[in-house]
Amino acid sequence: MATKVKLDTAGSVWKVLVSEGDGVKKGDTLFIMEIMKLEVPHEAPVDGKISAVHIAEGDQGLEEGLVAMEIS
Repeated sequence: MATKVKLDTAGSVWKVLVSEGDGVKKGDTLFIMEIMKLEVPHEAPVDGKISAVHIAEGDQGLEEGLVAMEIS
């Protein structure tokens, strides 16, 4: 079963650092959100492989709880 990486808070996507198929380790930075002019990194909660990416650089107005990526 895939682990879903959700947004902790609403904001915009500043940078996406991984793509589908990439291997990640727990603690690796997956993407960076811009929230009220602050850069907030989101890290991998588990080791695995990126199985889906649901966000893109420049996406704006994303809501808290949105599934950004899936790791299997």
